Amino acid sequence: MSGAIRPIVMPKWGLAMQEGMVARWLVEEGAEIKAGDEILDIETSKIANVYESPVAGPLRRRVVGEGETVAVGALLGVVADSSVPDPELDGFIASFQEEFAAHAAEAGVAAPQPETVDAGGKRIRYLAIGEGDGVPLVFIHGFGGDLNNWQFNQEALAGGRATYAIDLPGHGGSTKDLGAGHVHVGALASAVVEFMNAKEIAKAHVVGHSLGGAVALDLALNHPDRVASATAICTAGLGPDINMEYIDGFMQAKRRKQLEPVLHMLVADPEMVSRDMIEDVLKFKRLDGVETALNRIIDDCFAGGRQALDLTARLAELAVPVQVIWGSKDRIIPARHAEGMPAAIPVHLLDAGHMVHMEKAAEVNERIGRHIEG
Repeated sequence: MSGAIRPIVMPKWGLAMQEGMVARWLVEEGAEIKAGDEILDIETSKIANVYESPVAGPLRRRVVGEGETVAVGALLGVVADSSVPDPELDGFIASFQEEFAAHAAEAGVAAPQPETVDAGGKRIRYLAIGEGDGVPLVFIHGFGGDLNNWQFNQEALAGGRATYAIDLPGHGGSTKDLGAGHVHVGALASAVVEFMNAKEIAKAHVVGHSLGGAVALDLALNHPDRVASATAICTAGLGPDINMEYIDGFMQAKRRKQLEPVLHMLVADPEMVSRDMIEDVLKFKRLDGVETALNRIIDDCFAGGRQALDLTARLAELAVPVQVIWGSKDRIIPARHAEGMPAAIPVHLLDAGHMVHMEKAAEVNERIGRHIEG
């Protein structure tokens, strides 16, 4: 009857995660849980977040207690039908624990690492996960972000297809030299096309967040032959409003205490922002050329404290499937920008902030999966 027993294990959020701490259990033993229910608060060195159950059924055992730190892949709890007797449950847990070293070793084999490619004369850093015959998927982050913003999404959507999370020019490990022209959304979209050319990707599903969402929409409108579908998350490009308190605060912050309240604007729950996340952003901001590159993007995309691009009037031209996902508590770009979409563009409003793809990862991943398969 072991098939009726489902383990819940410590997830791996991003390449750097090796272990996590169970900060708080949100469900009691014996509770009936559904896939996607929030069951745990987990803290890592990089980020704190709610863990959504990957399985459904009665939570028979909580194996790891609050405050305990365990390795990625370690058994956190067990879901099992009521028909499974306690001795069989005990045997499953004991066997899992005995074999955990082998599980951990297998999980750590050949972990993918970011690479770079010359794309139209620009160095673009990317992380590739997955393989198969499915149409590839390209993830495009927002202003000030990088490929790590997709750590809760990329691997989950890599089944049967290659996926690529890229650093836009001026960000992460990509080139900071943006050239002499304007750095508007169309120029960033062209950089994505150049990346696809360099990797010989004829057509891809594109998923973009914030400024990257506007890039995804621009690709769908102006390069439809290269786009199989587009998902725009808390996207720019659909209205004039942008929280310049966040943009200015991000640029001006030089120390942790200055940056922390700025990053809190990104999420509905400030506890999601960890000390190491703040330090990583500060390290990025100190790289040569970053300040100049980001200021050029601000000048071309958010001049005068307003979004320079509004694609609303062109949405009826779309020839590829597009969906919009937004956090109802978004404090950076208001969710009302999603109102009045053409009937062909589904809008999904979730109870989260601007980083909805991290805050509600399971639901966002399900929406993206359905969209690209549909």
